[in-house]
Amino acid sequence: MHRRIFLGALTGALLVAPHLIHAQQAHVYSVGVIHHGGSYFEAIAGLKDGLKELGLEEGKQYVLQLRNAQGEFKAAERLAKSLETEKVDLICAFATSVAFSAKRATTTVPIVFHAGTNPVSIGLIESLRRPGGRLTGVYSQVTDLTAKRLEMLKEMVPRLRRVIVFYNPDNPAARESLRNAHDAAHQLKLAIVERPVHSVDELRAGLRALRPGEVDGYFHVSDALTTSQADLLIEASRAKKLPLILQDRESVVRGALASYGLSYYTSGRLTASYVQRVLLGANPADLPVEQVNRLQLVINLKTAKALGLMIPPSLLARADEVIE
Repeated sequence: MHRRIFLGALTGALLVAPHLIHAQQAHVYSVGVIHHGGSYFEAIAGLKDGLKELGLEEGKQYVLQLRNAQGEFKAAERLAKSLETEKVDLICAFATSVAFSAKRATTTVPIVFHAGTNPVSIGLIESLRRPGGRLTGVYSQVTDLTAKRLEMLKEMVPRLRRVIVFYNPDNPAARESLRNAHDAAHQLKLAIVERPVHSVDELRAGLRALRPGEVDGYFHVSDALTTSQADLLIEASRAKKLPLILQDRESVVRGALASYGLSYYTSGRLTASYVQRVLLGANPADLPVEQVNRLQLVINLKTAKALGLMIPPSLLARADEVIE
């Protein structure tokens, strides 16, 4: 009697076991992605390609829950809180300000970020080697390059005297980048005209209000709101004949004069390995933040010609890519 019961139980277990194994294998991870639109869509494409290279197929091993905060801090916080309520396995935050908002709005969900500003200096993590807490990711140093970008703009536009800067004053990354810009402007004998904005509508109104001759160029600081509106900036700079330097390659392809920084597509691919490791059980607190040192200078000669600019040969020689 006991033997029949044992054999029956064993047979049942053997029949159920494959289904349990299949259920475990069929688990689909849910990854929340918060971004600001615009050039950040390139980062999402990079993330997908990076995960594919690591053996994770979208729709089978994971799904992305895409959320566009459209450049607004409060929206990013609401979206992060909502994703945690939906019990996503992880939040991927593209932009320093998004990571900052996601950390502030959530309590348990792990966060993988791409940050252009030192994540230690603004309080995202404890250290690059040992982040601590729930956050880790990639740091591309674009804020650190603020002064260098202004110097390059001056080199491309010798007549440069006054540059306009739009930024969100609520963004700690933008404030740090703006301080760097003022230090560099003092050395270069340039005047920075500040225009704080809190929304896309305010940015659009500020660009429309620019009078002819008011400034000689547009300088971009590390601010997610304005970065998300690169196409709007490019359109305005064309209409008002203003040289525009940004921080991402993709914007130069679409018509900005130049950029010095990182491709957003590349940043997305780099974050993929962190997303994979955290999904598979790694603790973000123990994953050192990757500091990206390979940065690109990209120049658009078509735009330079339309603006009547002759780019110095010495600068062209240093460019990683020249669009003709």
